[in-house]
Amino acid sequence: MEAVLPYRAMAYNNGWANHRLLTACLRLSQADFVAPRTGFFPSLRATLNHILIIDRFYVDAMEGGTLGPAAWADEEPCETAITLRDAQTEVDRRLIAVVERLGMADLNRVVDIHRGDHIQRERIDRLLLHLFQHQIHHRGQAHAMLSATEVPPPQLDEFFAAGEAPLRATEFAELGWTEETVWAG
Repeated sequence: MEAVLPYRAMAYNNGWANHRLLTACLRLSQADFVAPRTGFFPSLRATLNHILIIDRFYVDAMEGGTLGPAAWADEEPCETAITLRDAQTEVDRRLIAVVERLGMADLNRVVDIHRGDHIQRERIDRLLLHLFQHQIHHRGQAHAMLSATEVPPPQLDEFFAAGEAPLRATEFAELGWTEETVWAG
């Protein structure tokens, strides 16, 4: 079970970081949320929607689904920060549920990723690492974009650090978590 614990911690940290970033984005006007910005994607809305649709794509595959490329049929399914936050929270909960069900043997389990013209087969541990890296990469871009607005970007790299405990307790309550939830094993 101990080999699964880092994946659990990453899944929860991923949800927490998304919550922090999207909560900050709620303070933006719609004009600021969609304003052109420098980054791989041209706006905060586009960047955060990209995270969402790729999460849906991979989480569906880990759940045994066949969503495939239909995940990105609409490149910006969420128009506003509030709808994006709600949709991201839902997919983060699904990801956490996937990881919560993992046992030692499951880390080597191969999942089918429907790519449209073929099915890619990937070990779930490698897929999780890829997904977490993807999230961190694009959240960093969104964080930089947010720093060019009136809303200060939130701290995203604490990874449950002790100094963040009071704020974390409040945010965890918003998410329905406790320290025990994250670290139970």
